[in-house]
Amino acid sequence: MKTYILPVFLQIIGFFVIMAEIFIPSFGILTVLAICIFFYSLYTVFTSASLTAGIIFTGVDVVIIPLMIIIGIKILSESRLTLKLKLSKQDGVVSQEKGIETFINKEGKAITDLRPAGIAMVDSKRLDVVTNAEYIDAGTPVIVTNVTGNRIVVEKIK
Repeated sequence: MKTYILPVFLQIIGFFVIMAEIFIPSFGILTVLAICIFFYSLYTVFTSASLTAGIIFTGVDVVIIPLMIIIGIKILSESRLTLKLKLSKQDGVVSQEKGIETFINKEGKAITDLRPAGIAMVDSKRLDVVTNAEYIDAGTPVIVTNVTGNRIVVEKIK
């Protein structure tokens, strides 16, 4: 029974070191330490106890270590160490200007060369626009054909 005390103690320390690695940024130092602890624990079991005990310890490690990592990450996501603020549309947060869809079918002029992205003036407003893989020279009349999110697509007026 005494042959199992050191390996079990090392396994428990290894589990604590893994949890510490999740919450303390150590740039992998704690991970290397945990791996060393686990390998030494397994080495001790295989050499001083028995082959069966070593296989049992290895099986327990293969199951418990990934579970601990998953549980630790879930705990971390709920802790005060992470950003709790969630930006949502329901709270009035938008990633683009309101009413940007009103530019569809409006005409304007390319201020810069559009290759395929650039700047155009539409309704006296400077907009970042893109084309559908078409090169358009500066000063060319354009029309807004599509608005998706922040992406305003224009084409050359023919």
